[in-house]
Amino acid sequence: MKRPALTNKVLVLGIDGMDPKISRKFLAQGKMPNLQKLIERGAAREDLTLLGAIPTITPPCWTTLATGAYPGTHGITCYWRQSPESLDAVVYNMDSRNCRAEQIWNITAEAGLKTLVWHWPGSSWPPTSDSENLNVVDGTQPGSVNMGVAQLDWEKVIVATPDIDEVRYAPRVEKPAGVGCIISDLEGTLDLDEEVDDEMMELWWGDKARQGGEIRTYVMDDEDTEVVIGSKVAYDIINSPLREAKGWANAPEGAKEFTILTSGGVMRRPALILKNEAGEYDRVAIYKNKKAETPIVVLEKGKMVTGIIDDVTKKEVTKPACRSMKILELDPAGNKVRLWISNALDISNDQLWHPRTLYKEIVENVGHVPPVSLIGGEDDELVREIFEPSWRLYNKWQADALNYCIKEKGYQVVFSHLHNVDCAGHQLWHLAKTLPEWSHTDEKTYQGFIEKFYEQTDEYIGEFLHLLDEDWTVLLVSDHGLIVGENVPPILGEYGGLNTKVMEELGYTVLKKDENGNTLREVDWEKTRAVQIRSNYIYINLKGRDKYGIVDPKDKYELEEQIINDLYNYRDHRTGRRVVGICLRNKDAVLLGTHGPECGDIFFSIEEGHNRLHGDSISTSEGYFDTSVSPIFVAAGPGIKAGFKTDRIIRQVDVAPSISVLLGLRFPAQCEGAPIYQIFSEEV
Repeated sequence: MKRPALTNKVLVLGIDGMDPKISRKFLAQGKMPNLQKLIERGAAREDLTLLGAIPTITPPCWTTLATGAYPGTHGITCYWRQSPESLDAVVYNMDSRNCRAEQIWNITAEAGLKTLVWHWPGSSWPPTSDSENLNVVDGTQPGSVNMGVAQLDWEKVIVATPDIDEVRYAPRVEKPAGVGCIISDLEGTLDLDEEVDDEMMELWWGDKARQGGEIRTYVMDDEDTEVVIGSKVAYDIINSPLREAKGWANAPEGAKEFTILTSGGVMRRPALILKNEAGEYDRVAIYKNKKAETPIVVLEKGKMVTGIIDDVTKKEVTKPACRSMKILELDPAGNKVRLWISNALDISNDQLWHPRTLYKEIVENVGHVPPVSLIGGEDDELVREIFEPSWRLYNKWQADALNYCIKEKGYQVVFSHLHNVDCAGHQLWHLAKTLPEWSHTDEKTYQGFIEKFYEQTDEYIGEFLHLLDEDWTVLLVSDHGLIVGENVPPILGEYGGLNTKVMEELGYTVLKKDENGNTLREVDWEKTRAVQIRSNYIYINLKGRDKYGIVDPKDKYELEEQIINDLYNYRDHRTGRRVVGICLRNKDAVLLGTHGPECGDIFFSIEEGHNRLHGDSISTSEGYFDTSVSPIFVAAGPGIKAGFKTDRIIRQVDVAPSISVLLGLRFPAQCEGAPIYQIFSEEV
């Protein structure tokens, strides 16, 4: 039976990590006027919430939104996939070929609707339909478009003063808060031929993860947790003398020179600080060499510039790349300059664009993909001056790119994803409450940064409101929210790898020791009965199933019961409170949609109050500073009641079938949700 369509054009605006609870807070303060307009013109629950799938992790939730199926059904059950060979290892998971449920965009494309899937992480790449109506951009990692494959060089801070006597390069320096960037103790630490990759970038968002090998990460203490690693400030530092300009073909009068090193320290770029008409230094000009007549770029104080194209060398191959830059500090008297240079993105890399010609068209008509910063963390100056503004630039580029596609390319259905809030969450949100571990930071400062990211998100939403007057139906959704943690969580439920500490305390996981009694990052499988890996899963080390299994299958049920009892009885030594919220056998976890062969023998969640940002909790968990793990949902435009509030519980599995009804199409084959018929303008 074919249904009449309620609309002919649908835009799904996906904002990773957008939380309805804190959105309501900023709405009440008048700080999100565009979201307010969308709500007034459309329909939602009063609290704006969407009941999220579990686990509350990016790939499973976006895949649930796309398929209308729960993670246990579609098979994308965490950020990583469990290694089929090892209980202590994970493998890459953001691959559409791992998804066992049909995606809604295949239905729209095969129905003749020109469809664009833009950077939807989890189940969009590679494209899963041969229809010429389906175009797909990236989706292999959640950061920003092309981030995983086009990265050529890392971020840098250049410091130049007259007191520095020679050019020095230090890769990936972790800069403690409050310490300057002048390096005086590099002897014996520098090797300019050494290739230094950023571990976090390559592991979580980079190309290495996609090679198919096992990733083995042991989370043994707080320093191993993703939120601590992600908040560390690590970037290349270049120190340079600042001197009178000499040997230049065209240096303005009074200019002073310094040197920039890129490409792992092997490529030099001369630069000048320049005077204005008042005789004060206020600009930086960067050149390819001193003989060049014109600079690569001229930077003004206080303004971030993107779209800067320069050559970058990586592994002895030189390619043109796009960078952003900003002056952090420039003494008007010309005695110091401090400059930030972004990571470099290969401008020729179109491998994650289908068709590839779309990349060229976007670059020619909108501009090159702007690199986003991944530094900041506990250095509030870098967050304020670099991290947040770089995402604001990227948001505008993405909005322009999507609007260009809609206006000039004739797309009728667009599924889009933006990662600004979630990226900031993993660097900053934990600093919005003063805990002993973060006592050197000011929670009010970081609460202000949260506000900034929601304001920039509201600007992004505003870029698409015009579509409501052009017969488009717009759905605003997210995968999960992000909490500000109330406490420092115990080592349980960290989604990046094997969580050892609590399972060691309970006697289920045993690590090997060296000859001096020091604990090694290696499981003693002869003594280990169970391990906790990924966000919510415990695996029994089962004989006959697992490589080093020691538990007899006949004892599995009883052991599961013992583990569940011990987890419910476990108390955090810092707070004395229960740590585990829900704990179920795999067969019982069907109640939550976290069952089946891609899930562990036991599913558990962390109790509210001990949660990380997201992932280890159920989607209704709440945190400090009016934050929650719940996702958001608002819909407006043709087919949707205007100014309407519903009491219905709206689930992530309901989004895909609702899109089907709006467009008059069939439901995805494995869909487990139901249309949100209460918000439709016509009876269905």
